[in-house]
Amino acid sequence: MYLGDYIAIEEQLDRFTFACESISTGTPFIAEVDEDKREIFLDFTFPKRHPTACRFLRPDGDLLRCTIHRDSPAQCKFYRCVVMKIYDRSENRIGTVTGTFSLHSEDANLRKVWERAERTISDNDPDAESRFRSFLEEDGYLVR
Repeated sequence: MYLGDYIAIEEQLDRFTFACESISTGTPFIAEVDEDKREIFLDFTFPKRHPTACRFLRPDGDLLRCTIHRDSPAQCKFYRCVVMKIYDRSENRIGTVTGTFSLHSEDANLRKVWERAERTISDNDPDAESRFRSFLEEDGYLVR
């Protein structure tokens, strides 16, 4: 939602092609909207409502999609928004986990479970995501 501060569109070359710059590195790149996302790209409602969001981000059903995934700069390729959605036994969503393995939840019990997991799982572990998922599921949470 906030990567709009990191990608500058310098020039629109045609309907779906843009000369851009990665602000954090000063690296120029050409971004072409992926063919399978051109229809959603043409709806400008989302960028008008969210002026700090990346200009190439668009809603697609319940998801937000990068419309230049193939050509996106390195900082985008390494960034993962939500990697897990956590639900209680009644299937009420009570938390999300971002790509940096940060829990976002108001549920005190879930936060306690997460803190226990953090003490045993390193963010650098290549299996961290599956280990966090297993830890939560063993405690009765549904993870998607």
